[in-house]
Amino acid sequence: MWVTEPATAPVELSHRRRRLSGRDPHERHRAATPLELLYDLTFVVAFGQAANELAHYVAEDHVRTGLIGFGFATFAVGWAWIQYSWFASAYDRDDWVCRVTTMVQMVGVLILALGLPEMFASVDEGRVLDNGVMVLGYVVMRVPMIFQWLRVARHDPGRRAAAMAYVLTLAPSQAGWVALVFLDLPLPVTFAVGGALALLELSGPVIAERREGGTPWHAHHIAERYGLLVIITLGEGIIGTVASLTAVVHGPEGWSVDAGLVAVAGTGLTFGLWWMYFTMPSAEVLHRHRERSFVWGYGHLVVFGSLAAVGAGLHVAAYFLEHHTEIGPVGTVLSVAVPVAVFVLALFGLYTALMQQKDPFHLALLVGTAAVLVLAVVLAEAGVSMAVCLVVLALAPVVTVVGFETVGHRHQRAALARLR
Repeated sequence: MWVTEPATAPVELSHRRRRLSGRDPHERHRAATPLELLYDLTFVVAFGQAANELAHYVAEDHVRTGLIGFGFATFAVGWAWIQYSWFASAYDRDDWVCRVTTMVQMVGVLILALGLPEMFASVDEGRVLDNGVMVLGYVVMRVPMIFQWLRVARHDPGRRAAAMAYVLTLAPSQAGWVALVFLDLPLPVTFAVGGALALLELSGPVIAERREGGTPWHAHHIAERYGLLVIITLGEGIIGTVASLTAVVHGPEGWSVDAGLVAVAGTGLTFGLWWMYFTMPSAEVLHRHRERSFVWGYGHLVVFGSLAAVGAGLHVAAYFLEHHTEIGPVGTVLSVAVPVAVFVLALFGLYTALMQQKDPFHLALLVGTAAVLVLAVVLAEAGVSMAVCLVVLALAPVVTVVGFETVGHRHQRAALARLR
């Protein structure tokens, strides 16, 4: 005989329109929703497009163009994701309005991604920034986002001031970007004004959360959301590995020892960076200290960008193995080593800011990681094969992984105990 256990709470099966009264920030077993996971898929395209453009310009020895364009692109992509994810953590009621506005924002992300090649090309020319398609993508994303915050202001009177803080920073900033498209200002002026507009948007969460009472975001949910986007961004490393492996296998030697080394190096590097990231106890700390979310949340823009750049660097290695680059072996190795170094520094910086405790052991791990990265560059200068250099680079995150698993986990346990 089948026995049906009683439900602990009624399950809402329809998706009728609901009041945005806010989620419970202490809700048990809160996890990412299927809608959020679907939304994240659009960022596979956006980060992939940015990484491809970076790899192309670095391989052509237009490093300045690659770095400027990639920095602008990854900030735009990452900030679009952050705005949606924090709103959803606090107010996603999974009604048909939330679903439709999410779909519209997904379209906006895809439009943004389509505008990246023109933006990179305009940076390379150095005259006027061609970001009209990117701005159109942001308009498509921002209109439903502002609409949702206005719903919050109407449905949740106790948090109306916080909701309006978001509206009053998002709307003017977006209007400013639209105006810049039509003004055709010189590139440096556009970036200067754009920086001011970005600061205006970045101030929105600070004003809303610190001065206007805040929103009911969920610490464990938001930590999971960031971790999921890290995994998505790490996918660029797998794509770069496949590109490098394809270059070796389709070369004169075909399947060879070098092919095996490239496969191990790319996969090992990606896996090591994943292991490193998930040593950070984000959820527990944010649950106890919500005020530490700003440095942690904004700092992930560097984390996302550096991980996407690692994938781009592996793609540059593929170009090198195919003899389609204007840079030498040292430059190729640096295209991977530099973003790895940025990721490691960003991660340790976020860890320190989150815990607000310094650990001298971390300095030893940083020195060890730097030594591995420098060794890879030295080997490239000495003429060692690219496959071997990539294997050495893959050992960089191993320093932290081994250090944490042998000694660091005890340091972390003591730090969390002091935190409690």
